[in-house]
Amino acid sequence: MRTAPLIKTALAAAMLASLGACATPFRADVSRFSAMPAPSGQSYAIAPRDDEDKGGLEFGQYASLVSAEMTRLGYRAAAPGETPDFTVTMHYGVDEGRERIVRSPGFHDPFWGSGWGGFYGRGHYGRPVIIRTRSGYRYVHGGYDPFLFGSGWGDYGDTRSYTVYTSGLDVVIARTGTGEHLFEGSAEAASRSNDLTQTVPGLVEALFTGFPGNSGEKVRITIAPPEGRR
Repeated sequence: MRTAPLIKTALAAAMLASLGACATPFRADVSRFSAMPAPSGQSYAIAPRDDEDKGGLEFGQYASLVSAEMTRLGYRAAAPGETPDFTVTMHYGVDEGRERIVRSPGFHDPFWGSGWGGFYGRGHYGRPVIIRTRSGYRYVHGGYDPFLFGSGWGDYGDTRSYTVYTSGLDVVIARTGTGEHLFEGSAEAASRSNDLTQTVPGLVEALFTGFPGNSGEKVRITIAPPEGRR
């Protein structure tokens, strides 16, 4: 009889489909320094740090994400011709990547087991963790990330090689006119993709999670996948 092999094949296909449907949490290391006043409808305008990004479609797409976060917090976009209270300057980029070799001792891929620092030259390890879900966020003391060991299954002794890219986002909020800095924030994340359209949205969301944060604190932000896709 050929029933058993057919059942095994069906089960294998179901497992692969299940794995493919799982969403991976987005993790970023965030550093923030702040003297921001409480939001009371102050106006803002967003500008690129680099002149070559002025008027760029890519910059405009990412700026709209930052604008949405600022509006959510209680600030408002300056009207045409209005001098904004704040000027929000942003910069983003990705490094050239580096080769990562993983020798799996069992089930866990250590890709997520340590901090990364490439775009800004900083590495973070053992930071406090903030978990952001679609219904809010919570602070996890001691740096334990419950999503850390949620994926990365492999055979014992398995060795793999891939390229890791570090993408980064810088945001500075200053008083228009005086140039006084009210907020300086940076976020960076390791990824196997150098596609900024895939990473910048997560960096923006991470940077504004718990905004403005505790000044001088560096945290690991974990953004949970949408509900029902874990």
